[in-house]
Amino acid sequence: MLLTISTTHQPATDLGYLLHKHSAKCQTFPISCGKAHVFYPVADENECKIALLLDINPITLVRGKSHGDRSGTLAQYVNDRPYVASSFMSAAIAKVFRTALNGRCDNKPELVSQAIPLTVELPVLPCRGGEQFLRQLFEPLGYQVTTTALPLPKIAENQHNSPYFSVGLSHNLPLSDLLSHLYVLIPVLDDDKHYWIGEEEIEKLIRHGEGWLSKHPAKEQISKRYLKGRWSLARKALEQLMVEDELPETEAVQAKMEVAIEKPLNLNQQRLELVTQTLKDHQAKTVIDFGCGEGKLLRYLIKDSAFKKILGVDVAYRELEIAKKRLKLDRLPFHQQDKIQLIQGSVIYRDRRFQGFDAAALVEVIEHLDLNRLAALKRVVFEFARPRLVIVTTPNIEYNVRFESLAKGKLRHRDHRFEWTRSEFEDWANGVGSRFGYQVKFAGIGDRDQEVGAPTQMGVFTLK
Repeated sequence: MLLTISTTHQPATDLGYLLHKHSAKCQTFPISCGKAHVFYPVADENECKIALLLDINPITLVRGKSHGDRSGTLAQYVNDRPYVASSFMSAAIAKVFRTALNGRCDNKPELVSQAIPLTVELPVLPCRGGEQFLRQLFEPLGYQVTTTALPLPKIAENQHNSPYFSVGLSHNLPLSDLLSHLYVLIPVLDDDKHYWIGEEEIEKLIRHGEGWLSKHPAKEQISKRYLKGRWSLARKALEQLMVEDELPETEAVQAKMEVAIEKPLNLNQQRLELVTQTLKDHQAKTVIDFGCGEGKLLRYLIKDSAFKKILGVDVAYRELEIAKKRLKLDRLPFHQQDKIQLIQGSVIYRDRRFQGFDAAALVEVIEHLDLNRLAALKRVVFEFARPRLVIVTTPNIEYNVRFESLAKGKLRHRDHRFEWTRSEFEDWANGVGSRFGYQVKFAGIGDRDQEVGAPTQMGVFTLK
């Protein structure tokens, strides 16, 4: 199983810096079912080519694994896995070229985002769906695609067309983008996986598809086939991709507008301080922050020794990346690194990682959801995760008339699907409490106006 990447960028040997692999060395890495060898067939100033060769052991491939109806048959040992680019190749790319895939180059950081001429050769690539599907995947991303069909031996009449092609891909783009495309699309073409498909694969798909997958015309097919036809998982992935696609406007621009409106009241700080204190008053030791965004509440929690385990959850991978940088997770003392984790997920889908926490916080989250999705949120938080304490904050629309910079009838954030009056929020919260067995107390956040109340309202749900 072979893949080569070459460039004519000058000097071409910069490819070695980007991939963190010395051009004068042949290196070998262990992988799950064999070995991965990395070497350079060509390495000079004018052209540089790196080869990733996988040596798959067919015995190791099936040892200790169940293959359903094929168990004990020759098909377990005699198959195309050692010879074709498949999910094994994606796994090898993630392991061997991990730093380049993540967009890091310590020696020449200016190269990371630079578009350079790159050519990929895949001598044997299974294309379940044929050449047309192959082109539907790569040509919208700007690749020039060349193919040569590889015929199967004629062993019977009416032999089906061969799904195997020798494929060349050429494009001018950053290397990390190329590796991300290969990581996702090679298994999609093969329509098979050598590992278990679960919730964590959604996170990998969204992470490596960031910036391109949400705009790809075949994103539904890509998501479904990457997740091995499990439509329930593909639906979650597509939901997150829709949110990702909206983020440049809603998160980068609109969030600034909301902050500008509320800044004179120092409202955000008051919210975070009161939520943190409420968690401490209820002696919550483990906390999940739904919709953690850039980690503003997490900064308060991680500094306080009262909290022993913290989980930040957000649907947007780029927000989590910002949170990691702002929290400086890689520089934290070991005892603090161990107590916090950031994961990609959605509060409207069940995830076993949400269970087992003392408390959950939803700070300015519910108003970003369509009303018809609140039913799913209620069940995920109050029935499935079911912490003993839940804190929900949301704007009080009655107070909006006090913001001079906010036009009459406008919501504080253009991504808000709604903003509730105090009575509307209390009706919703009491209904949740009655259905799922929680008591609810209400408080205002910010200076209370005698006529319109406080700018933010908070509901504190405690399990009966």
